[in-house]
This record gives sequence, C-alpha cells and structure tokens, in this order.
Amino acid sequence: MDYVDQVLTAVKEKNAYEPEFLQTITEVLNSLRPVVERRPEYRKAKILERIVEPERIVSFRVPWIDDKGEYQINRGFRVQFNSAIGPYKGGLRFHPSVNQSIMKFLGFEQIFKNSLTGLPIGGGKGGSDFDPKGKSDDEVMRFCQSFMTELYRHIGPDCDVPAGDIGVGGREIGYLYGQYKRITGQYCGVLTGKGLTYGGSLARTQATGYGVVYLANEVLAHKGKSFAGKKVIVSGSGNVAIYAAQKAAELGATVVAMCDSNGYIVDRDGVDVAAIQDIKEVRRARIKEYLDGHPNAEYHDGCHGIWSVPCDIALPCATQNEIDLDAAKSLLKNGCWMVTEGSNMPSTLEAMEAFAEAGILFVPSKAANAGGVAVSALEMSQNSLRLSWTFEEVDGRLKDIMANIYQNMSAAAEEYGKTPEDYVLGANVAAFLKVADAMLAQGWV
Repeated sequence: MDYVDQVLTAVKEKNAYEPEFLQTITEVLNSLRPVVERRPEYRKAKILERIVEPERIVSFRVPWIDDKGEYQINRGFRVQFNSAIGPYKGGLRFHPSVNQSIMKFLGFEQIFKNSLTGLPIGGGKGGSDFDPKGKSDDEVMRFCQSFMTELYRHIGPDCDVPAGDIGVGGREIGYLYGQYKRITGQYCGVLTGKGLTYGGSLARTQATGYGVVYLANEVLAHKGKSFAGKKVIVSGSGNVAIYAAQKAAELGATVVAMCDSNGYIVDRDGVDVAAIQDIKEVRRARIKEYLDGHPNAEYHDGCHGIWSVPCDIALPCATQNEIDLDAAKSLLKNGCWMVTEGSNMPSTLEAMEAFAEAGILFVPSKAANAGGVAVSALEMSQNSLRLSWTFEEVDGRLKDIMANIYQNMSAAAEEYGKTPEDYVLGANVAAFLKVADAMLAQGWV
C-alpha cells in the first residue's frame, strides 16, 4: 500500500460517518500521487496526515426565541482547517443540511480554493442547521445575534474572517457584524460581504458568479472558443447562479435554464436574468413565478431534471453533489462539452469520472468558485487600508486573479498530469504545493 492509500485508509477509518468529507479527501489525495512521489520530504513531514486534520473545530449550541416567544435551539460550527498561508477564511452556511461532515468538506476545499487565489488566506468554514427560509427579519436577527455571541470569541481580522454562503446574505452579515461590534466594541474587517455603507467592497456580490465565467472564458479562449452563441444551463438561482448567468449572457451566451430547490424553468429564447433576480432577491419567491411574465417559458417540478436540457456548457451553481452519474450521462448525451463548477463540489466522484472519460472540458469548483473569496480578501485589504476601490478596480483584479488561476492549474496539470487539460489535478496540485511548502517552512505545528 503506497503513502496516499495509507492516508486515505486512515482517514476513512477515523471519519467513517462523514461522507461529504471523505468524498473531497478522496478526490484531492488521489490527484496528489505524482507530487508526493517526487517530493519525499512531504511524506517525511507527514504533510498529508496533517493537512487532512482541521487545526480546530468549534461546535456550539445556538438558542434563540421565535416570534411566538418560544425557545428554539440550533447547532453552530466553525472549522478552522489550515492557517499555513494566512488567517482562516471561509463562509458561514445556514441550512438544515449543515453538519460536521459538510463543514469539514467545505473547510478542506477552502484551503485549496484560497491558495489558488494567490492571496494570503487560509481555509475555514462554518455555519448552522438554522433555516432562514420562512423566518421573519426579527427571527433571523435574533438567531444571528445568538450565533455571534458564541462565535465572536473565535474570530478576528488577523485570525479568522468569515463571510456568507448559502442562507447567509447581506441581511445576515449585517446582523452578525452588528452583534460582533456590540460585544467587542471594535469596528474592524472581521467579516466580509458587508454592506457598502459599513466597509463592504464593490463587486463582492457579483464576484463568485463572475469569477466562474471569467475562468471558463479563459479555458475557452485557450481552445479558440468563446461563450458567444453557446447554450448554457445555470443551476440554482442564488447569488452565484444569478451573476454567472448575467455574465455569460453579457459574453453572448444564451442561458436556457435555471432552477431552485422546487423545480426548474426552461426559456429557449434566453432566461431573463433580471426577472430571476427580482423573484429571488427582492420578492424571495419561488422560481415558478417566472412564468407569470414569460408565457413561452416552461416550468418543471424537481430540480434534477435541469440536466436533461440540451446545452453546450453547464454551470452548476446550486449545491454539493447536484450532478450524479445519471445527470452526467444526461448532459453528455444531450451535447454538453464543458462543465465549470460554480458551487462547492457539485459533481459526485462518479460524475467526474464520466466527464473525464468523455474528454470534455471540466473545471473544478476549487478553481472556478474562487472569485468570491478572492474579492473577500480584497475587501479585507480595503478595510485594512481604510479605503474603497471602484467597481472597475475590483473587477479588474478579479479578472487577473482568475487568469492567474488558469495559468497555474494548467501549468501544474502539464507538469504532473497526463494532459494539460486535467484541470482537477492541476488545481489540486497548484494549490497543495503552496500550502505544503508553507507548512514545511513553519515546522511541525
């Protein structure tokens, strides 16, 4: 049994009931085999054994009172996974599915995603099984205040800087920041994704979705192609999906389908992204309401069927494991030749294998999804400097960061992989080398 297999076996034994965490560990470590074979110092220092263990996991209860005056209890988490290259950085997710396995998988992915940005930020993640859907603003505020009353002691602008994720948008960040400031008396860049009136960055809202398309466009450009005239599916209808769809349309694509957790819409004339934005961000309604102003569109119950819609490019921007093997086969059967992942780990291992066997262009989430955290790090820089950059300045820096990610993952794939288009291996290796060398330099901690 070789070194990687030994580590994988040990991780599976220790974390047998954490499927999402085991999935990301398996995907990443398998792609690192050629690196550890060439670099025996990593094995000697047990870098793999160290990098798969979080530096710290904080789990806590979150009591709050609903509008009926009744006590509710949720569970909160913060996984501080790796600080080798900078303070922990990663979002907070509020969703009923949140558990320790999902927090650890997201935190582990964040190490590599953050490394790829080239910015000095480590990996972390957090959240709660609280569901903000259907809650009043007052209920969300009370929950956020209770959550931060515990979390504040574990974070700081030079220690751990959370941001938003699923279920945590501008409203939640505002409540969380207000409570942190109330408790500590400090006005600092301890959270990113803040409102523009209190230290937020222009282009942060758009950053993840735009970054997905910027990186996909880099890949296409190096193949002599572009988004112009292509049919695109964008799963989801949250922040990432909306701005990925918007940018793809700006570059000449026709977005033919989008979805939410209830179902999906198909508009072969091109999805009206502004209408989706109004439905989801302003009215907080279901995507089915798109039909009210777009009679030629179709609505189908259940979001999984979106992958049966014919397309050239798929941008999964909803949640983890949304593309299973059947969905991958359906995409391939209907002409899809490029998948760029906008959400965290949206493809199962079996789906990724199917894409690899088919030889399509596949860009993994830890590279394509990095635009959001990149601009979060730029927000941290602006907070430290006590100034604000223009939208164009931030957007330009984002484009440069995504272009550098393409160059680095492509070069790593060419050096360590069998093909320069193995972007899964390329992204994992390029990210790992930076973190691993930082860990070696800092000793046994």
